[in-house]
This record gives sequence, structure tokens and C-alpha cells, in this order.
Amino acid sequence: MGDVAQSVIRAEADELHDRQSNIVSVPIVQVLPGDSPRLEGEDKTHVLRLAAVETQLPPIMIDRRTMRVIDGIHRLMAASIKGQSYIDVEFFDGSREDAFLKAVEANVEHGLPLTQADRTAAALRILKSHPNMSDRAIAKSTGLGARAVAELRRSSESVPKLNFRVGRDGKVRPLDAAKGRLRVAELIKENPEASLRQVARRAGVSPATALDVRRRLERGEKPVPSQGGTATCETVTPRDPLPGVTLEKLMRDPSLRQSELGRRLLRMLKENVVGGQDMTDIVASVPSHCIDLAIQLSRHNSRIWEDFAQELKRRSQALSPE
Repeated sequence: MGDVAQSVIRAEADELHDRQSNIVSVPIVQVLPGDSPRLEGEDKTHVLRLAAVETQLPPIMIDRRTMRVIDGIHRLMAASIKGQSYIDVEFFDGSREDAFLKAVEANVEHGLPLTQADRTAAALRILKSHPNMSDRAIAKSTGLGARAVAELRRSSESVPKLNFRVGRDGKVRPLDAAKGRLRVAELIKENPEASLRQVARRAGVSPATALDVRRRLERGEKPVPSQGGTATCETVTPRDPLPGVTLEKLMRDPSLRQSELGRRLLRMLKENVVGGQDMTDIVASVPSHCIDLAIQLSRHNSRIWEDFAQELKRRSQALSPE
């Protein structure tokens, strides 16, 4: 067996071990029904079929915060019929919208298949909650075709119209960079004190684009570069993966997970990525008498992370000299 094949097997084994270590047994009475993508509810026949299985069924997935089922309601009902007091669960941490997306993906990947109506309704709901996801990404999650998802997006007035999409690879691809930049300029003029994250979210562009527009306005330049400059490039050039996607790749790397320092780094990165998503709300929550201290510590931490990035860059250059 080749080295590559052995590495793949080891990585899969490490991932399986990590999943198993995250599985805990909880009292069935503490687990609540979740937000199922099945329009007709549970299949009683399937529950009885599972209850007749003598071997142990896979763990169910539940929302850690609400204890509601994300994947495995039929297995939960079967365990209850069999008189079990406890059931193995794997916890999910995330928003309600992300939990529903996970439920759809899990039901598409395995178990009792979703009906066409189930998948269509799920796709429409995901379009509303995750309008930045590309048609292909939603199609993969729901089991529909990309054309069907695109038609749902066009025909539904309740789906937010954004200027970019996040593909299956996690990269942001603007649809109309010029329009997004003009909208950013309007928002900045309306409210110069608004944060870049707020402006970017309302305009449907990335924070980096919002920053570039603001700097252009400060220099007295037009928000949209002329002669096919940055705006044209943005339309065809994928951006860097979103922080959450990059973090997920690092979290899956066995070489980091197997060392104490590696796990410590992952925890630090995870805290920063997750915290960054709620930064606007956090800023608003800081008491006025704590603002100066928070600024001081934030800048200190920023310098530490910048030094860390520079050290990594120097190490990368030393390992791969041109």
C-alpha cells in the first residue's frame, strides 16, 4: 500500500476516532423533537423497522444548545419503543439556520430519503436563510439539481438578492461587482459611522470590498475602478475562502489534532473566527467605561496575531525557498 493511501486511511481513522470521542450517552427524556425537513412528519413504518434491528444503531445528532434532534428522529423513536433510557448522541454547535441545513444534508446523505417536495421546500428555506450560498452548493445539500435551485431563487420574492455567492469550495464570487460597489458608496454617504461589516452585509459584498470603496472615496476617487480594473477582476476571480471554511480544513488536519499545541492553536483560531461573526453585536455591548481598555487589549492581541502570521510566513519561505 502506498504512502498516500496509508495517509488517507490514517486521516479517516483519526476523524472517526474524533467523532467517537465526541459521542456521549444522554437520557432519552432530555432529547426533544427537532425542526425536521420532512413535510409529512415521521414514517411510523420506518420507526418499527429500526426498532426490530438488534444491532446498535448509529448515534443521533442533536443541537447542544436546545437538545433538539437534527438527525435521527426515527432512531430516537425506535430507541424509545425498545424501552431504552439512554441514547448515544453527537452534539452540533451552531445557529438554528445552520442546524436545519445540517439536518437536510444528513437526510440526503443517508437514511430514509427525502421526497421531492421535502427537498424543494428545504431548498427554498435554505435560500432564504443562506442567500449567499451558490445554487450548486444548495443543490448538493438538498439533492436537487442546480437549475431547479436557480429557478427557485428567481421565482421567489422572499429570497434576498445579493451581489455574490459562496460556492461549494467556500470561495466568494461576486455577481455584479460594480453594482455592489455603488451600493457601498451610497451606504457610506448615508451613514459614515457605520461599520464596514454592516455596510458589506447590506450591500452584499465582502468587507474587503467595502474597505476598498471607503478608501477610494476618501481619496476622492470613484467607487468603481475604470477600464476593467478591480471591479472586473472581482467578477471572475474567486476570493479567498471564508474564515469558517478555512477553519474547518484546519480542524480536520490530523497533524494539528494529535498534538497539544496544535489543539491549543485550533481552539484559539476557532474562538476568533466564531467571535468575529458577532463582532457588531459585541461592539455595541461594551460598556462605555470599558471601551478604552477593550481597545488597548484588542490592539495588543492584534499585534500578537500579526507577529504570529509573519513568523509563519518566514517559516514558509525558509521551507520553500524560491
